[in-house]
Amino acid sequence: MHLENIKETIGSLDLTSAINKINHYLDKQEHEELNIGITGESGSGKSSFVNALRGLGDGDDGSAKTGVVETTMKPEVYLHPKHKNVKVWDLPGIGTPNFQADKYLKLVNIQCYDVFIIIASDRFKECHKLLAKEIIGMGKKFYFVRSKIDLSITAEKRKRKANFDEKNTLHSIREDCENGLREINVKDPVVFLISSWELEKYDFNLMEEKIEKDLPQHKRDVLLLALPNITLEINEKKKKAQENNIAKVAFLSACAAAVPIPGLSIAVDLAILIKETERYLKVFGLDDESLQNLCERSGKSIEYYKSLMKSPLHAGINRAVLITMLEAASVAVTVVKGTLACVLSCIPVIGSLTAGGISFYTVSAMLHKALDDIEEDARNVLLDSVQTEA
Repeated sequence: MHLENIKETIGSLDLTSAINKINHYLDKQEHEELNIGITGESGSGKSSFVNALRGLGDGDDGSAKTGVVETTMKPEVYLHPKHKNVKVWDLPGIGTPNFQADKYLKLVNIQCYDVFIIIASDRFKECHKLLAKEIIGMGKKFYFVRSKIDLSITAEKRKRKANFDEKNTLHSIREDCENGLREINVKDPVVFLISSWELEKYDFNLMEEKIEKDLPQHKRDVLLLALPNITLEINEKKKKAQENNIAKVAFLSACAAAVPIPGLSIAVDLAILIKETERYLKVFGLDDESLQNLCERSGKSIEYYKSLMKSPLHAGINRAVLITMLEAASVAVTVVKGTLACVLSCIPVIGSLTAGGISFYTVSAMLHKALDDIEEDARNVLLDSVQTEA
């Protein structure tokens, strides 16, 4: 449904039905689907990478099975635990003696993936070459990941001891894979060195930036919001994506305010604020489930992490807290009412609706404040976890 049709639609409904319609529209924001296919040899770390992309550890509830032998015999889909529209596919291994790249790509239905990743945990091999060449022949894009970099670094350090140089080791690993890709005429090959156990190190951020850049605009935010919060850069991108969406949801508030149904405006505002702030907490990993997972990894308590948070929403989202924040935002609107008319005149449709315009401005201010607070809390939690690991 287009935003322009919202006011007309809810105007013909009773209060409960109108609120349900608004909630339905808010839910539709997360229906854009993203499919990520992960393939590689048996034991290359495919399943661990699938889990890491979804913010899970091996053995967590809902995680992909891992093992030294191939555990994936057919394409198996794993939904992101918080963003069900993000589907990560654990694909069968490619290292068997009878491997045939063309038949494999038909088996896994390569056309259905928005992102296709080939993972290797050792030297670049013939099976990688055959698969990459066949993908190129089909006009599809792939990303090559050299996994288990932490283990490679540890093994090399043990072997070379005093003569160990991490920079040279990483360069050699990268060069081996790049040379293999050049043999099949890949110009300017890009290889990402990654540890599924330490995503914040090495090239995970570079891989995310490259994939994000290559995806169409409507898929980029889907990828970004589903990524684990491992760097301040990812946090900043997530915040920007949420900021870009505020005007759309505040428009719903304006539409409701312009409809003469008693109690509709405040009920819709609360519905919007609850949905959006819950989404902010999920996106930044500050919901109770995410914090519990963090506690299990770090050995710290939820109370400890919540002590790092300053947002009034950290203790939970409830109507009383949101109404207080709405009242504060309304005061801000009153303070700037001298310039409000000018601001609203620049907003199509809303400018001519005084009540709708004020509601738009109030909800926008509220959401921006909530987003700023929650992102700052996420930053504090992330910095604490980095210091703990150091």
